[in-house]
Amino acid sequence: MKNKALFKLSKLFVFFLVTFLSFSQNNVTVLEIKTDIESPIISKHIYGHFAEHLGRCIYDGIYVGEDSKIPNTNGVRNDIILALKELKIPNLRWPGGCFADTYHWKDGIGPKENRPSMVNRWWGGVTEDNSFGTHDFLNLCEVLETEPYLAANVGSSTVKEFTEYIEYVSHKGGSPMADLRKENGREKPWNVSFWGVGNEMWGCGGNMTPEYYANLYRQYATFMTDWINSDKMFRIASGANVADYHWTEVLMRDIPKNLIEGVALHSYSFVTWDKKGSSTKFDEAQYFSTMQTALKMEELVTKHSEIMDKYDPKNKIALIVDEWGGWYDVEEGTNPGFLYQQNTMRDAMIAGTTLNIFNNHSARVKMANLAQTVNVLQAVILTEGEKMLLTPTYHIMKMYTAHHDAKLLPLTFESPSYRFNNESLPAISASASIDKNGSVHISLVNIDSKKENKVEIDITKLGVKNFSGTILTASKLQDHNTFDTPNKIKPVVFKTFENKKGKLEITIPPFSVVMMEGK
Repeated sequence: MKNKALFKLSKLFVFFLVTFLSFSQNNVTVLEIKTDIESPIISKHIYGHFAEHLGRCIYDGIYVGEDSKIPNTNGVRNDIILALKELKIPNLRWPGGCFADTYHWKDGIGPKENRPSMVNRWWGGVTEDNSFGTHDFLNLCEVLETEPYLAANVGSSTVKEFTEYIEYVSHKGGSPMADLRKENGREKPWNVSFWGVGNEMWGCGGNMTPEYYANLYRQYATFMTDWINSDKMFRIASGANVADYHWTEVLMRDIPKNLIEGVALHSYSFVTWDKKGSSTKFDEAQYFSTMQTALKMEELVTKHSEIMDKYDPKNKIALIVDEWGGWYDVEEGTNPGFLYQQNTMRDAMIAGTTLNIFNNHSARVKMANLAQTVNVLQAVILTEGEKMLLTPTYHIMKMYTAHHDAKLLPLTFESPSYRFNNESLPAISASASIDKNGSVHISLVNIDSKKENKVEIDITKLGVKNFSGTILTASKLQDHNTFDTPNKIKPVVFKTFENKKGKLEITIPPFSVVMMEGK
C-alpha cells in the first residue's frame, strides 16, 4: 500500500511539473523580428513636439524675458534649451492649437514695446503682450537645430495674411515682406518647410464641415507655392478628430494631390472625456481606462491609413498625428484654462506604446507632435520659478531617440493579456529598428500594473551579438518627479535579460519601458 501511495504521489508530482513547465513556456511571448521584407525608415519627425500659447507653456515656461533672473538666451530659459537639445527634438509646432486661428502674426514682430496686446480667448482669458513672436520662435528653432512647424491662421485670417507670412519668413529679398523682415533685424530667411493650414477646423478653427474646409484648403494651398521655397513646402491639412473617418475621406477625395503633403489627426488619452480625473491620484480602473484610449491609436492610425491608401496607394501623403498625449484634470489650485498637470508612470506607458505604434506604421505616419512641451498636458518639462524638472515622458522620448531615422524592423508576436474587471488589453507593446551603423534597437513596454512579462527574441539573423539595456520603471504607477525630488524616476541600466544561444530572453517588470541595444 505504501509503494502504491508513493507511486501515485510521484505520478501526481510529474503531472504538476509538466503542467507548470507548460504554463511557464506559455507565459513567454515569442517575438519574431522580420529581416527579409522591405520596410520604411522611421522618420525622426515622429518625435516632434508642440508649444502653444496656452497656460505656462510659452510665458513663464519657455520664455521668461531677457530681464529675468533665470539664466536665459534672448529671454528663453537656458536649462530648457539644454534639455530640448539633449532630446534631439526634430520639429516644434507653434503657436497652436486653437490659439493659432486667432493669432495674427504681424502683432508679434517689430520692437517689443510697440507690439499690441491680445486676449487669449481660448486659454484662461489672459492678456498677452506678444513679446514672444515669430522671430523669437524661429530663432529658438535655430538654436535647438529643429525644424519649425508653423500652424497658420485660417479660421479668422485671409489668404493675403497667410501668404504674406510665408513671404516674410521664407523670401530672400526684393519683396515687401522680406524687406520688412530685414527692417526687423533678420537678413536671411528661415526657409520654413512645415505649414499647418489651420487647426481643428471641425471645432475651434471654425466648426466647419469637411466639404467646406476641403474647398477652403484648396484656395489657401494654391497660393502657398510656386515662387517661395516651393521645393521644400510641406502643407498639412487640418485633419480628423479621433475616429472621424468621413473627414479624412473627404480631404483625400476632394483635395488634388499636388496641393497637399500631409493630413493631420488629433487624439488624446484619458479616463473619460467628461471626468478626466487626477494626474496623480488615480486607481487601477482609471489607469486601465486611460490605456484603453491610448491603445486606440493603433485602430485610428490603421483605419485612417486605409482610407488614405485608397486615394494615395504610393504613400506620397503623410499622416501627421500633430496632437497626442494624456489629458487629465488640472492640478489643484491652478487655472483651469492652463491645463497644467503632473506626469507619472502612466504617462510613460502612454508615450512608450504610442511611439511604438507610430514606428510600426511609419510607412504612412511621417510626423507627430506630443502635446505639449512645457507645463501643459503631457509635458516633457515642468517649471516652477527657477526650478525645472524632466518628466517620465521626457525620459521615454530620450530613450527612443535611438529610432530616429532608423530602418524599421517589422515584428510579429501575440501579446499576453493585461486583465482588469473582465476586460483585457495587450500587455506588451514593441517596435524595433536598425540604424545606419548596424545597431539594433528594440523598445518594449509592459503596461500590466501587477505582473512581469517575459519576451523571447531570436536574434540569430540580426547580425549583432552583444546587447545592453536601459529601463524606466518605478515602485508605483502614480510615482512622479517633483521639484523636491526631480530625479525620483529616471532611466537606469537594465540587466534582467540573457542571451542563450541566439535567443534573447527578457523579463520586463510591471509598468516598465525597456530599450535594448544590440551591436
